[in-house]
Amino acid sequence: MRLSACCSALMVSVPLVCVPLQNGRAQAPSHTSWQAHTTHAFNTTNAEPALAEESGHAGGALPFPSALALAWRLDPNRNELTVNRRTAESRAKAAGSWFAGGPIVSGSYFDDHFIGSNEGYTTYQGEVSVPLWLPGQGSATRSVAQAEAEGAEKQASVAHMALAVRLLDATAAALLAQKRVATTAAFHTAASRISSDVAHAARLGEMTQADQQMADATRDTARTDYAMAQEEAQNAAAALEALLGTPEIPDILAYTATESAALRLANTNAVEENDPRVQAASKERDAARAAMQLARRSFMPNPELGVGGIHEKQYGSPWDNRVGVNFTMPLPSAVHSAPLLAAARNRQAAADRQDILARRMVRQEVAQARARLQATLAGLKSARAAAQALENRATLLERSWRLKETPLDDAIRARQAAYTAAMARDRAEILWHAAIVRALIATGDLPGLAYASPTQHHLSTIGGAMPQQAGWSAQTAGAGAGAGAGAGAGAGAGAGAGAGENDLYGAENASDVTDAAGRATPQRNGGLRIPASLDTPQPDAAAAP
Repeated sequence: MRLSACCSALMVSVPLVCVPLQNGRAQAPSHTSWQAHTTHAFNTTNAEPALAEESGHAGGALPFPSALALAWRLDPNRNELTVNRRTAESRAKAAGSWFAGGPIVSGSYFDDHFIGSNEGYTTYQGEVSVPLWLPGQGSATRSVAQAEAEGAEKQASVAHMALAVRLLDATAAALLAQKRVATTAAFHTAASRISSDVAHAARLGEMTQADQQMADATRDTARTDYAMAQEEAQNAAAALEALLGTPEIPDILAYTATESAALRLANTNAVEENDPRVQAASKERDAARAAMQLARRSFMPNPELGVGGIHEKQYGSPWDNRVGVNFTMPLPSAVHSAPLLAAARNRQAAADRQDILARRMVRQEVAQARARLQATLAGLKSARAAAQALENRATLLERSWRLKETPLDDAIRARQAAYTAAMARDRAEILWHAAIVRALIATGDLPGLAYASPTQHHLSTIGGAMPQQAGWSAQTAGAGAGAGAGAGAGAGAGAGAGAGENDLYGAENASDVTDAAGRATPQRNGGLRIPASLDTPQPDAAAAP
């Protein structure tokens, strides 16, 4: 039978467990101890692979907050959002000007030399004027720019949170793929030894040719599974290394305090108000209201005030230089104000819709995170019990087979079922750790996510765990001592929330707002970009055989 354990496509580039593939037909069988040899073959498959030691994470694992800081430093969204924030701040600063725009210079020249009387009449005229703010327009323009700057900062927090979820998914998938490589390699080693022993017994006439073919098929199937696991691991390695820029797997096995994470999710209202998506939607509503106020203040084009001078030479004229003041004021018109008000209303309606949807989304994800915590903890207990029961059953059937009371196919099927249960147990362990980290991300309690300005403090966690991480690790060390024992040795098997990057941002509604001079200018709905959801539904990481 083929041992099947499909996992997510993301995996980190780490030194995988190197278990040499052995050809069962090429092994030299023992002629003296058939029972001892088969016992050793089966017992080898029962051993837990020491992934932590072989991957180099036993002593100095990369803390998840530090990995998040590394990924955020490499994330291309960070530079864009930083530029958006700075440009909005520069617009707010520019809106504090005394005038609604820059100076306007105009000049003209008239004479009668080429066409006219040719009497020597010559006129030079020049004017300098500046646009004036309408009542309340300057403060409204500053309010719009300041609200958009704050919204850009919240968008950086949204992107930071989304990156944390993607990194968590990739980390869980990497652990699962690593575990699958180790497990399939161990099973192939055992199957190769069993195939060699069965071949030796068949030559001695103790077993049939059909038994040998079945053992060989089991070995070849294990070889195929191992090759597929290696391919999957290599593909996942490139994906996660693109996020981190380092071949290390972030450590999520230290997070084991289920009750503490559940308590953080208990206050749904507080979680909702602290979620950066809700805060970004709220800032967009503020910007939309400010844009509506600006549209109302921009009920007419900006008037202009300036000074002008005339220098002229005329036949018999008693003067040749004049200086004066000019004032230009376009009259109010619906042709000018109606499009501005309509665009502002559209933006305000879109902001209200985004705010409602963001709050619904956060409440739904909090409920899902709470349910995931409970389900993964219960699933872990059940998976451990099932794995232990099937392991005991496989051991009994192996003993019965050695006593020639049970056919070989029953013993092999029992061993395959035990391995499937072991992989399900490992997957449940990774899902449990990932669910705790996902709850901390949802509540904003994960170290490295609590910053108000991730575009300014993105490097502060690089080089080690956050200060909060030490306290959290001390808390989780006691809370998950029992549950983490199995996870420490078998670190891998399950991408929790999913693998693969999804399109986080939806379409942006274009609208028109007014610039400093009151003219209509196309915008991107204030730059608001709310992810449809931070979690992406994924297929099961480990399918049943």
